[in-house]
Amino acid sequence: MPTISAFYGILIQMFFGDHSPPHFHVLYAEYEALISISTLKVIKGSLPRRALDLVLEWASEHQIALL
Repeated sequence: MPTISAFYGILIQMFFGDHSPPHFHVLYAEYEALISISTLKVIKGSLPRRALDLVLEWASEHQIALL
């Protein structure tokens, strides 16, 4: 899966044409989560609170480009 961003050990990955709803994947150590692009809510999985905060901050800054 293509990595579109990486910071603080967090990988943001996205696959064109992946299943609905539009989302991106987050990998951090042994954690994995799927985040909805439109709502910025966790669809599946989990992340530690600090990592999730960083991801949501990044996603809110890039939401239009992600869509």
